[in-house]
Amino acid sequence: MTTLAPSDATPSRPLPADDASLTAFGYRQELHRSLGRYASFAAGFSFISVLTTVFQFFAVGYAFGGPVFFWTWPAVLVGQLLVAACFAELAARYPISGAIYQWSTRLSTPSFGWFAGWIMVIGQIVVVAAAALALQMVMPPLWSGFQLVGGDPSPTSATGAANAAVLGVILLALTTLVNVVDNRVMSLINRVGVTAEIVGAILIVVLLLTHSERSPGITFHLGEAGRSGLLAALLTGSLTAAYVLIGFDSAGEMSEETHHPRRTSPRTILTALGAAGLLGGLLVLGGILAAPSLTDGGLASGGLSYVLTSSLGDGVGRVLLADVVIAIAVATLAIQTAACRMLFSMARDGVLPCSRVLSRVSPRTGMPTGPALVVGVCAAALLLLNFASPDAFLAIGTTCIVMLYLAYAMVTGPMLVRRVRGTYRGSRADGTDETGRPLFSLGRWGLPVNALALLYGLFMTVNLAWPRAAVYDPTGGHWYFQWFTVLFLGATIALGAAFRWTRARRPLPEPALA
Repeated sequence: MTTLAPSDATPSRPLPADDASLTAFGYRQELHRSLGRYASFAAGFSFISVLTTVFQFFAVGYAFGGPVFFWTWPAVLVGQLLVAACFAELAARYPISGAIYQWSTRLSTPSFGWFAGWIMVIGQIVVVAAAALALQMVMPPLWSGFQLVGGDPSPTSATGAANAAVLGVILLALTTLVNVVDNRVMSLINRVGVTAEIVGAILIVVLLLTHSERSPGITFHLGEAGRSGLLAALLTGSLTAAYVLIGFDSAGEMSEETHHPRRTSPRTILTALGAAGLLGGLLVLGGILAAPSLTDGGLASGGLSYVLTSSLGDGVGRVLLADVVIAIAVATLAIQTAACRMLFSMARDGVLPCSRVLSRVSPRTGMPTGPALVVGVCAAALLLLNFASPDAFLAIGTTCIVMLYLAYAMVTGPMLVRRVRGTYRGSRADGTDETGRPLFSLGRWGLPVNALALLYGLFMTVNLAWPRAAVYDPTGGHWYFQWFTVLFLGATIALGAAFRWTRARRPLPEPALA
């Protein structure tokens, strides 16, 4: 663990309050603390990125759920708000980079926390790859010249999948560059991109709702998905909402770069998820209501891009798609940044291979360069799976959700155990934030909210990882894609266990509430 040098805090030069909060955990301030409240909000919102993710997975949700898949959105949103409320409490008490790893470690044991962080960082790398693939859903419809490989732009075709990988690698090269330049540059791009995304999302929602072809009552119909039954349609259709509404913990990941993190991070975690949930739900509803047809196959193949260009006109549709491209680029940047902070946090404790390199922060830029390169290269390598089969698109998307949901449960689980045992102090006044106000707390609602958050997370993890052949291997003959999520998760845990067994780890501090 990085320790504070004696020269870093002297009676003649006291540490700023935010930095002093970090030293209480035994860490030295190395990342540049330059993010305000809106930048913190932008970190969480841009990871969720409703324009990126709804455009990317709307077609999947509709194909398997029909119009009724809309109702999976509020259900998933409520479940994730329960998780976010637990995380908000922890963000106030542990304002440290590597949030999931740090929280799980201090609530359970160093070994359990290590696996939570390991699963989370691998999941984040997969999310980076999945986000970069989203360009294929909007760039070829925006301009046919962006179809660099073959002629069929559909991501479920061989040429579309290959082109998605090419576009994704180009984007990852750019985001990796930004992640090694300066955190002020990264923050500026984030803030501008999130503002453009929010404005664009609101405009798209207004245009879709004013071009409705049918009433909201259509969302109670199964459509062609009725052959599999209502329950199956809802369980499978929930993939879209589950994929979209993750990453709200990123505000916690950026705590060491945020001013007044004990007060700011909890609120931005909740507001980022709430804003994204509202806008995303309206986008899904608007797409269903404004689609020219619900039965011509357009929604199940082209998703919202099909609705924009066919219902709003080619010109307006292309302008809005350009805004979605910006959202995808910013989302990929934000997700990569979050993964970098997780790698940095774990490496700083000396619990990863090449920890010395991965924990090094440039004094000039305040950015950990090693993690940025590792995340960029690993995500780009995952994109090569798209050349093997178009089915890799859905396999990668589902895998990243399951990894993050499991890592979240490895925080809410130990948190619940502590509440039941009476050793968790988040239910009563246990400190103040940087403004002197009590830390964010769920109070008497802590136990039921925590219990429901854990149950929801475990249920969705199993639901999303279930190897449905019709979903993950629709063309048949690729058993490894049907079982990809289970296999990938098993390999991740096995690799982590092998590393822990073969290398004597440096012990972490005993879990303790600050």
